Amino acid sequence: MIKNKYFILIILTILCQTNKKAEAQTLSASDIVKKSYDIMQGNSSESWITIEIVRPTWQRTLKVHSWAKGKDYSMAVITFPPKEKGQSFLKRKNDIWNWQPSIQRMIKLPPSMMSEGWMGSDFSNDDLLKESSIVDDYQHTLLGTEKINQTECYKIKLTPKPEVAVVWGYIIKWISKDMVLQLKSEYYDEEGALIKTETAYEIKNMNGRTIPTKFELIPADKNNHKTIVVLEKVLFDIPINDNFFSQQNMKNIK
Repeated sequence: MIKNKYFILIILTILCQTNKKAEAQTLSASDIVKKSYDIMQGNSSESWITIEIVRPTWQRTLKVHSWAKGKDYSMAVITFPPKEKGQSFLKRKNDIWNWQPSIQRMIKLPPSMMSEGWMGSDFSNDDLLKESSIVDDYQHTLLGTEKINQTECYKIKLTPKPEVAVVWGYIIKWISKDMVLQLKSEYYDEEGALIKTETAYEIKNMNGRTIPTKFELIPADKNNHKTIVVLEKVLFDIPINDNFFSQQNMKNIK
């Protein structure tokens, strides 16, 4: 009787493991991309970020306080250095604004500026302000699996949907199979030339979520150029009213 119980336990364990493998195998490329996006974003978030811009002859550091809610709302204000302190950026649905306190001027960013470097970094305005959505604006194709830093990853190609205007010709992402984290991304132009590569490191627990906290972006055609982003602190799923994301608030936010 005891042997039979052990036999049943073994069978149940095997079935459980088989079901988990089957569940993983049924995830589509779009499911994987959405899950990895949701892990990093949450329903809402507040972040404290350090950005280091490295060039062959100089480097500088920016500190940013940012908020986001869903895919439609985000705001970021520069808190350091003093020269740029108080400059803020706001996204409300399809509109993106920049407040420059030094000249008391509010500027609406046109779509043509989304591919330009944000504050002189290797990140584009689109990268930081997230005008386009990797979930909604791209078609997702699973290319296979590869290892990134000894971690088995899904390799997924993101191709823009025909009706959507986005910055990139296509993107390739490596998303870990165990934790569904985006560990590497390559960005290509419309002619298929590699423009830049982003790699994620230092996976830590942030407010109950295990996420990468350091990102290094390296342009393909510029030697000794890179931008490093460090998430110093992140709060997820915090209550934020839509009215928080306003032009009036971006003038006073700290």
